[in-house]
Amino acid sequence: MAHVVTGEDFAPDTAALAAVIFGVTAFAVAQGLTYPLISLVLEHRNVAPSLIGFNAGCFAAGLAVATFAVTWLSRKVRGDRLIVAGLIGCAVSLSTFATFDSFWVWCVARLFLGFFVSLIFMLSEAWLNTACPDRLRGRVSGLYGAGMCGGFAAGPLVIPIFGTEQGFAFALLAVYVACVAFLTIILTRRARTLPEQAASGALFKFVRSAPMLICMVVAFAFADIAAIAAMPVYFVRLGYSEAFAAISVTVLALPTALAQPVVGWLLDKTSRFGVAICSGLLAGLSFIAIPFLQSQAAILVMFGIMGAASFSLYTCALTILGERYAGDTLVAGSAAFALAYAVGSAAGSSSVGAMMDVYSPSAGPIAAGSVVLAFTGVLVASVVRRRLHRRS
Repeated sequence: MAHVVTGEDFAPDTAALAAVIFGVTAFAVAQGLTYPLISLVLEHRNVAPSLIGFNAGCFAAGLAVATFAVTWLSRKVRGDRLIVAGLIGCAVSLSTFATFDSFWVWCVARLFLGFFVSLIFMLSEAWLNTACPDRLRGRVSGLYGAGMCGGFAAGPLVIPIFGTEQGFAFALLAVYVACVAFLTIILTRRARTLPEQAASGALFKFVRSAPMLICMVVAFAFADIAAIAAMPVYFVRLGYSEAFAAISVTVLALPTALAQPVVGWLLDKTSRFGVAICSGLLAGLSFIAIPFLQSQAAILVMFGIMGAASFSLYTCALTILGERYAGDTLVAGSAAFALAYAVGSAAGSSSVGAMMDVYSPSAGPIAAGSVVLAFTGVLVASVVRRRLHRRS
């Protein structure tokens, strides 16, 4: 069933869209670098995978805290200024990694990084859907996803250049994010639209009204964090070099960035839930296939397919959010997505790390793929149930 374009048509707010895409690309570069880099540094310091997972869980905790704070913050501070503040907070948090070596200081810095990243994440998505007409929503969401994935791809490339010690990579990234904050200030002065304020109590109302979208984001978050936080440790445990582990994250993200505009086109032309279901199946099966592959080339190809498929779940959810909701509900929906991402990422980083600790390294990707397939099964059942309900 093809998607039918509905809703009011208007010219897109290009300045706002540019600010959103630049901001989310900076967030993605930060996350693309910090997840594998922190995991590799802690692994090099002989920190247990379970504690590495705990550190990654601190990031997820920061995401969750920001989710509950965004309603109050958006009433006190304009949304575009909150995005700039989030970028500056990310730069400060990243400089902390470059300055201190204590594991527990890193946990606190990771929590604050998650908080500021979440502000950028939620308000950018709400602004994206406010500034974009539905006829272009899938393609603009695809460009947004491409910017995010391009950032994920670029971040790990710093590791082979600067290595995992001395903190140069963190310092360089902090300077880059601060520059993006300055650019965002310039763009927001030319924007015609602003992110909406969040209504009180709208978060949980949205969660109850859109369980399928929440399911899609949780599945994406679980797969995403398992791939960029746990899989580099998996590769090192199997004897691959740290450079290969870092490059695998770039290979994960680069095809994902290239695929998202195509996924966006499909979302505008075909069934949006159909695209989501196919993406979930492909992502889960790709995860499970990785331990059975022998050559590095085959592993990297499968890693790229997995990244493109798992991120497509998020592009689908973001497009459907803008199609079905408007106004302050968009901020509530973005906050719900951030909360779902926090839950899924915390579960992905901790459970996959624990599986590798308790059983074997190969148990990690198999467990991750099984969870993604389970969420996809829930999505299929929900779609079938809804269509049967409509017929009756």
